[in-house]
Amino acid sequence: MQSTVEPLEGNKVKLHVTVPADEFERAIDSAFRKLAHEVRIPGFRPGKAPRRLVEARFGSDVARDQALRDALPEYYVGAVTEHDVDVIAMPDIEITAGQEEGDVEFDAVVEVRPQVNLLGYDELRVELPWTPVSDEDVDQQVDALRDRFADLADSDDPLVDDAYATIDITGSVDGEAVDGLTATDFLYRVGSGMVVPELDENLYGTRPGAILQFDAELPDRFGDLAGQTASFRVVVKDAKRKVLPDLTDEWASEASEFETVDELKSDIATRLELMQKLQTQMAVRDKVLEAAADLVPIEAPEVLVDDETRRRIEDLQHRLGHQGGSIEQYLQATEQDPQSFVDEVRTGAARAVLADLALRAVVVHEKIEASDGEVQAEVERLAERVGEKPEKVRRDLDRRGALETVRSDLARRKALEFLVEHASVDDESAYEIDLTVPPPSDDSTTDDTSTTDISTTDTNDERERAEA
Repeated sequence: MQSTVEPLEGNKVKLHVTVPADEFERAIDSAFRKLAHEVRIPGFRPGKAPRRLVEARFGSDVARDQALRDALPEYYVGAVTEHDVDVIAMPDIEITAGQEEGDVEFDAVVEVRPQVNLLGYDELRVELPWTPVSDEDVDQQVDALRDRFADLADSDDPLVDDAYATIDITGSVDGEAVDGLTATDFLYRVGSGMVVPELDENLYGTRPGAILQFDAELPDRFGDLAGQTASFRVVVKDAKRKVLPDLTDEWASEASEFETVDELKSDIATRLELMQKLQTQMAVRDKVLEAAADLVPIEAPEVLVDDETRRRIEDLQHRLGHQGGSIEQYLQATEQDPQSFVDEVRTGAARAVLADLALRAVVVHEKIEASDGEVQAEVERLAERVGEKPEKVRRDLDRRGALETVRSDLARRKALEFLVEHASVDDESAYEIDLTVPPPSDDSTTDDTSTTDISTTDTNDERERAEA
């Protein structure tokens, strides 16, 4: 088989393929064997009749037509693979010679993924909201720690939020007590909403000795009784207030690994700053992708937008199905009409297509490649996810021709890392943010804090590979 490729306008190419007559003869033999299964010839089992008898029954033209229908797609795929054509749509194939005899020739016009020239990708500037960690932020964390060590003390003050009351409570429906609504000496935190909102409303401002009676509609968590009206009688027996420990060095040494309050606060500030940087780093990835998409000088090809839109809707349908829901229920819950929903998804899909084109451009410009070792590591990660041996996963990927897709995904992931590394991040006042995360010290006690790898989200191809 011989083939050539010619670029056309409109982001298309034309593949011209020539199949010699002797090569195409094998396709005709296959067509005769296929036809032999569809006819019963006396003296032969289905599929075992010789070609001359089948040809006498059907004629040579029928088998040639069958061979053209069956073999042309394979010849087309072979030409696409030979010339490494990145097709994104179905081809328009026209047979130009050989329909009746001789060499077979055909043209295949197909749309390809555009390659864009991206300018300024290595100096992107993105803006993110940023508020430095303040003393108030640190004090809130310290107070939260003090709250964990708080004691309860008797109080004669009126009940308010976060005060505690010991109560006897009885809740009944149609004169019968309801399980879960009747208790004696129940220590209740005011404002928690643990029972019904009306309980908190009636407790506010009361003191020990108060007797409360009120009705309330039971919420959904009461199952079959949900929506019914329950009658409550509540006796407030005593009240308590939360007493936080004094903020002293002695308390700090008891509540933490630090000897002084200042050391404790310093560590909390460091942790808050680290968490803030890690969270911002994750947000930077999305902002960088948006900025890179803005650099793409063409509109997103409709066929790619259609595919991405369909993939996103199918993915949502799949996830909702696992939760026992449907897209129709989702639209009702979010008060969206179907067309507005599709339009919104399509807008996001178009941006995703542009971002992908930008990453592919960076891969080309920067000559980014995924090594064999990186591909193998990705195969092992996929194998662990699906519970298979890496050798089997690799064979499956290789058989389906998907190993190069894995390599391409990894290259685009590295392209995103390149963009993030070279981007400048500013806050709303155009002040550049330093997102450098210091390495942990040898005596670090923050074992529960880990660095965050900024990488692309799993692509649909990767998900399909994992599920294969």
